[in-house]
Amino acid sequence: MADDLLSQLKTMTTVVADTGDLEAIRRFEPTDATTNPSLILQAAQHESRRARLGEIARHATDIDDALDTVAVEIGSEISALVPGFVSTEVSARLSFDTDATLARARALIERYGRHGVGPERILIKVAATWEGIRAARILEREGIHTNLTLLFSFAQARACADAGATLVSPFVGRILDWHKAQDPEADFEGDRDPGVQSVKRIYEHFKGHGFDTIVMGASFRNSGEILALSGCDRLTISPALLEELAGTEAPLTRRLTPLDAETSAPEPQDEAEFRWSMNEDAMATEKLAEGIRKFMADQRKLETLLGELRRG
Repeated sequence: MADDLLSQLKTMTTVVADTGDLEAIRRFEPTDATTNPSLILQAAQHESRRARLGEIARHATDIDDALDTVAVEIGSEISALVPGFVSTEVSARLSFDTDATLARARALIERYGRHGVGPERILIKVAATWEGIRAARILEREGIHTNLTLLFSFAQARACADAGATLVSPFVGRILDWHKAQDPEADFEGDRDPGVQSVKRIYEHFKGHGFDTIVMGASFRNSGEILALSGCDRLTISPALLEELAGTEAPLTRRLTPLDAETSAPEPQDEAEFRWSMNEDAMATEKLAEGIRKFMADQRKLETLLGELRRG
C-alpha cells in the first residue's frame, strides 16, 4: 500500500499551509505558512480572539496600527508552530505606492522583532505590481525577505526574479477560473490546466537561468493541480486540500525536477516592457486588479470590525 499523498509530497516539495488556522497548522505540520488579508480576517473573527481584538482596537493609535498588530500577533503565533517562513502581507491599498510599501514592510519587521521573531523568519508579501516589485528589490538589499504575490504572468515572474525576490507565488486556480469563464467547454484537466502550465514555465525559466528565487505554487482549486506540480520548490495548500491529500493513498510521481542552469539570465525588463507585456495579457491584468480588490474588500471588513470594537 502506498503512503498517503501528503507524506509523499513532503519528500519532494516543501509544503506550506495556506491558512491562519492554528489547529490546522498543528495537524498538518507544514514547513512554512502563508497568510493574506482574507485569511487574517478569518482568523481574527474566531470567538477566542474577540477580547484581544477589542483590546488592540482600543489601544491602537489608528486603524493601520490595529491591523498590523493583529497580523503580527497571528503571524507570531504561527511562527512558533512552523520551522520555516511565515508570510505577512503589506496592505493591498499600497499596491501602487513603492515608498509606502517600504515603510509598512519595515514597520512589520520591527513589530515582529518586538515579539522575538527575527527577519529571517518572515516573508513580506507584496503584490507583484511594478511598484511592489521595485519595493521588493530595495527590501531584499536591506535583508528583508519578500514574497511577491498575485502573480499571474511570465512578465511578472521575470521582473520578480530580476529584483532578487526571495520567493514568488504564481497563482494556479485563479488562472484556471479565467480560462474556464472564457471557454466553459474546454478540457483543462491535469497538464492542460493553464495555471499549472504557468507555474511550470516559471519554474523551468528560473532553474534554467540560475535564479535563486523560490517558486511557490498557490491558489489551488483541486488536488490534481497540486499533484501536477509535485517537485516544485514550494506549494502553499489550503487545509481542505491538505486533508484530502493526507486521506488519499496512491503512488505519487515527481513532475518537476530542477535542472542545472545552462544559460545566462536574459536582460532585465524595464518598466515600459513590463507594462506592455501586462497590457498584452488580459488574464493577468484582470486577475491582478481583481485580486487587489478582493484583498482590500476583506481588509475593509476587518477595519470595520476593529472600528466597532474601538468605539465599544
